[in-house]
Amino acid sequence: METSERTRNLAKRLRRRMNEPELRLWNRVRRNQLDGVHVRRQHPLGPYVLDFFCARARLAIELDGGMHDEDRRVRDEARDAWLALRGVRTLRLPASLVMEDMDAALAAIRGRLGIPPA
Repeated sequence: METSERTRNLAKRLRRRMNEPELRLWNRVRRNQLDGVHVRRQHPLGPYVLDFFCARARLAIELDGGMHDEDRRVRDEARDAWLALRGVRTLRLPASLVMEDMDAALAAIRGRLGIPPA
Protein backbone atom coordinates (compact mmCIF):
# COMPACT_ATOMS: atom_id res chain seq x y z
CA MET A 1 0.00 0.00 0.00
CA GLU A 2 1.54 3.28 -1.13
CA THR A 3 2.26 5.81 1.62
CA SER A 4 3.54 9.25 0.74
CA GLU A 5 6.66 10.75 2.23
CA ARG A 6 4.44 13.50 3.66
CA THR A 7 2.36 10.92 5.56
CA ARG A 8 5.49 9.11 6.80
CA ASN A 9 6.94 12.41 8.05
CA LEU A 10 3.66 13.26 9.77
CA ALA A 11 3.75 9.89 11.54
CA LYS A 12 7.27 10.61 12.81
CA ARG A 13 6.16 14.00 14.17
CA LEU A 14 3.10 12.46 15.81
CA ARG A 15 5.25 9.83 17.56
CA ARG A 16 7.14 12.66 19.25
CA ARG A 17 3.91 14.43 20.28
CA MET A 18 1.65 11.67 21.54
CA ASN A 19 -1.12 12.77 23.88
CA GLU A 20 -1.57 11.39 27.39
CA PRO A 21 -4.04 8.58 26.52
CA GLU A 22 -1.84 7.48 23.61
CA LEU A 23 1.26 7.47 25.83
CA ARG A 24 -0.48 5.45 28.53
CA LEU A 25 -1.73 2.85 26.06
CA TRP A 26 1.63 2.72 24.29
CA ASN A 27 3.37 2.00 27.58
CA ARG A 28 1.11 -1.04 28.04
CA VAL A 29 1.37 -2.49 24.51
CA ARG A 30 4.93 -1.66 23.42
CA ARG A 31 7.61 -4.33 23.14
CA ASN A 32 5.00 -7.08 22.64
CA GLN A 33 3.68 -6.63 26.19
CA LEU A 34 0.14 -7.37 25.05
CA ASP A 35 0.32 -11.16 25.14
CA GLY A 36 3.26 -11.18 22.72
CA VAL A 37 1.40 -9.21 20.03
CA HIS A 38 3.45 -6.61 18.14
CA VAL A 39 1.72 -3.22 18.02
CA ARG A 40 3.06 -0.16 16.20
CA ARG A 41 2.29 3.44 17.15
CA GLN A 42 1.47 6.29 14.80
CA HIS A 43 1.68 3.93 11.84
CA PRO A 44 1.35 5.44 8.34
CA LEU A 45 -0.96 3.49 6.04
CA GLY A 46 -1.95 4.96 2.71
CA PRO A 47 -2.97 8.59 3.29
CA TYR A 48 -3.62 8.02 7.02
CA VAL A 49 -1.65 7.77 10.24
CA LEU A 50 -3.16 5.18 12.58
CA ASP A 51 -2.86 5.70 16.33
CA PHE A 52 -1.90 2.03 16.77
CA PHE A 53 -1.68 -0.86 14.33
CA CYS A 54 -1.28 -4.61 14.68
CA ALA A 55 -0.14 -5.87 11.28
CA ARG A 56 -0.58 -9.55 12.12
CA ALA A 57 -4.27 -9.03 12.91
CA ARG A 58 -4.76 -6.19 10.38
CA LEU A 59 -6.25 -4.14 13.23
CA ALA A 60 -6.13 -0.36 13.61
CA ILE A 61 -6.71 0.92 17.14
CA GLU A 62 -7.92 4.50 17.29
CA LEU A 63 -8.34 6.57 20.44
CA ASP A 64 -11.20 9.02 20.15
CA GLY A 65 -11.15 12.13 22.32
CA GLY A 66 -13.99 14.40 23.32
CA MET A 67 -13.66 16.54 20.19
CA HIS A 68 -15.51 14.12 17.92
CA ASP A 69 -18.22 16.32 16.40
CA GLU A 70 -20.38 15.39 13.40
CA ASP A 71 -17.72 16.43 10.86
CA ARG A 72 -15.09 14.32 12.62
CA ARG A 73 -17.47 11.37 12.78
CA VAL A 74 -18.06 11.53 9.02
CA ARG A 75 -14.29 11.66 8.34
CA ASP A 76 -13.72 8.73 10.71
CA GLU A 77 -16.37 6.68 8.90
CA ALA A 78 -14.73 7.42 5.52
CA ARG A 79 -11.33 6.47 6.94
CA ASP A 80 -12.70 3.25 8.45
CA ALA A 81 -14.34 2.37 5.13
CA TRP A 82 -11.07 3.02 3.25
CA LEU A 83 -9.21 0.77 5.68
CA ALA A 84 -11.90 -1.94 5.50
CA LEU A 85 -11.59 -2.06 1.72
CA ARG A 86 -7.95 -2.94 2.30
CA GLY A 87 -8.68 -5.63 4.87
CA VAL A 88 -7.96 -3.55 7.98
CA ARG A 89 -10.48 -3.60 10.82
CA THR A 90 -10.79 -0.60 13.11
CA LEU A 91 -11.32 -0.62 16.86
CA ARG A 92 -12.29 2.79 18.23
CA LEU A 93 -11.83 3.34 21.93
CA PRO A 94 -12.73 6.46 23.88
CA ALA A 95 -9.59 8.12 25.22
CA SER A 96 -11.46 8.44 28.52
CA LEU A 97 -11.59 4.62 28.76
CA VAL A 98 -7.80 4.42 28.52
CA MET A 99 -7.47 7.11 31.19
CA GLU A 100 -10.10 5.69 33.56
CA ASP A 101 -10.03 1.92 33.04
CA MET A 102 -6.92 0.64 31.27
CA ASP A 103 -7.84 -2.97 32.02
CA ALA A 104 -11.14 -2.55 30.13
CA ALA A 105 -9.33 -0.89 27.21
CA LEU A 106 -6.81 -3.74 27.03
CA ALA A 107 -9.63 -6.30 27.30
CA ALA A 108 -11.38 -4.67 24.32
CA ILE A 109 -8.17 -4.86 22.29
CA ARG A 110 -7.59 -8.48 23.29
CA GLY A 111 -11.17 -9.28 22.29
CA ARG A 112 -10.70 -7.84 18.79
CA LEU A 113 -7.40 -9.70 18.48
CA GLY A 114 -9.10 -12.95 19.47
CA ILE A 115 -6.99 -13.34 22.61
CA PRO A 116 -8.85 -15.11 25.42
CA PRO A 117 -9.36 -13.09 28.63
CA ALA A 118 -6.43 -13.27 31.02
